[in-house]
Amino acid sequence: MAGLVGKAKSFISRVLKADIVKVFSLTSISTLVKMCTGLVSVKIVASIIGPAGVALVGQLNNFAMIAMSFSSGGINSGITKYIAEYREDNSMVAQLLSNALRITAICSAICAVVLIVFHRYISQLVMLSADYGYVFVIFGITILLYALNNMLISIVNGYKEFRRFVYINIANSIIGVIFTVALVMFWQLKGALISAVTFQSIMLFVTLWMLRGTPWLDLKFFKEKFNRVIAGKYFRYALMTLTTALTVPIVQMLLRGYVMAEISPIEAGWWEGMQRISNMYLMVITTSFSVYYLPRLSEITDAKELRHEIIKSYKVIVPILLLGFSLIYIMRFFVIKLLFTPDFMPMSHLFAWQLAGDFFKICSWLIAYLMVAKAMLKMFIITEIIFSVNRLVISLLLVNINGIIGLTQGYLIDYILYMVVILIALRRHLKNEDIDNRRI
Repeated sequence: MAGLVGKAKSFISRVLKADIVKVFSLTSISTLVKMCTGLVSVKIVASIIGPAGVALVGQLNNFAMIAMSFSSGGINSGITKYIAEYREDNSMVAQLLSNALRITAICSAICAVVLIVFHRYISQLVMLSADYGYVFVIFGITILLYALNNMLISIVNGYKEFRRFVYINIANSIIGVIFTVALVMFWQLKGALISAVTFQSIMLFVTLWMLRGTPWLDLKFFKEKFNRVIAGKYFRYALMTLTTALTVPIVQMLLRGYVMAEISPIEAGWWEGMQRISNMYLMVITTSFSVYYLPRLSEITDAKELRHEIIKSYKVIVPILLLGFSLIYIMRFFVIKLLFTPDFMPMSHLFAWQLAGDFFKICSWLIAYLMVAKAMLKMFIITEIIFSVNRLVISLLLVNINGIIGLTQGYLIDYILYMVVILIALRRHLKNEDIDNRRI
């Protein structure tokens, strides 16, 4: 017994000393605020527009993810990676930031034109009705603001300014929920739709104010000429980001649209509610991944050290996931009552499959982030496309057999298979790195 207690104390001590946990502790403050504001937002929105309205907003959110990724040129991960790598070299930073701004401005302008000119067609395609065309016009007008805000946050991340990152996220969360709730209270579904495509854009002004006086936020860092070499570096990350931006939301839109058309909008709303809950607790982990894990993997060049960092992260994250997900499952009825209305209670039978799928998702991401950090373009794109199609096919088959629970079952199966493939890919990559190091 004493030995078990000693081992437990030793494990807890190692966990608390781990760098990734220190970042978790720091980002947990902003994540807690974001979760609390998210609770308020989800509760009010769900109470006013109901399951069918939640499903419609979910469709719009998925499309917005695609458009927003294209508006930034898909280079934000690249900005974080290269700023982390060259942050001590001001001349290189100026090249990186100047090219990032140009790419962002051009891509945002193209997206804006497409959204405004084809607003009715896009509304019919995404929302199954042309009546919501005005939403896409507003989206087109404001999308540049969103792209610039994300660019600035990616720079902060690259500089590893964790505290500033946390403060910006806290301010954005509080102002965002006030903005969203106000629009929904005044205009119900219309307000929810407008908020979905504009609330992130107004955050640019908050971010600029909080970054005032920052040395790199000087015009001299954004005046360099276009550089094809740097643009080429960004292009690799753009392909990876845009692949994800297209595959993941499109699969969700197709699955949700199928349920809305073939089963019912209400059941599609239950599944969307499950996705909202999943996004909330995954936000705790993914925020720390983007703030600590991606820059950390980017700066490691030794294969042995890289392997050690990944194993160390697993030893910390897996026990936390098992404990946290077990608590969420036990409290699932309370969570639904807290976040939604009684109309959403049937979604309780989705929790077990969703939580299991999220567990394998995070475990696979601990490895998959290596592809982003090391710009492993070909492998990333191939796996994203194959497993997105795999999820779509399996989920549609299971939906026809088991109803909407089939969506979460397909999700779990897809990430188990993805985990296996990513593990094999990691072993090969680290083995090749060891061979290259020995040759050197």
